Amino acid sequence: MAISREKKEAVLAQYEEWIKRSQAAILVEYTGVTVKELDGVRAKIRETGGEFHIVKNTLANKVLEAHGVKLPAGYLKKSTALVFAFKDAAATSKALLDASKGIEEIKLKGGILGTQALSAAQVKSLADLPPLPVIRGQLLGVIQAPAGKLVRTIAEPARSLASVFRAYSEKAQAAA
Repeated sequence: MAISREKKEAVLAQYEEWIKRSQAAILVEYTGVTVKELDGVRAKIRETGGEFHIVKNTLANKVLEAHGVKLPAGYLKKSTALVFAFKDAAATSKALLDASKGIEEIKLKGGILGTQALSAAQVKSLADLPPLPVIRGQLLGVIQAPAGKLVRTIAEPARSLASVFRAYSEKAQAAA
């Protein structure tokens, strides 16, 4: 069904806004999926700060090319939905894969991270990453480890000296 030029401009502006706001986008084919199943997938993705939208291939391709994203042939064929990760790309891709486990009709085509196209396998690898807060905690632990070791090393001579003084004072008290 053809849409008017004004409607196309509005749709293009909306796609552009979604692409600018998102950290990553995942392309899926949804042919044969019921509305109830799509609503379940949408709800699961929304919990992670993402959104699931059915897009028009030609208009999505225009916006992606304008942003410097070169998708392989076949990514924007058939029915296409884009999952936008606005907060955490790993959590959103994991939510998509978890929500679509029982739905065979949802097929992962690939994705976009920044301006780089991802294959379906790379999107699955992205889903295997821990959530952003966990990665931040691990990084903080790695950064703090040398500093903690340095503090313990510097404090050890003073601790040893304090132990010697305590032993002398206990010996003096026992002798008195």
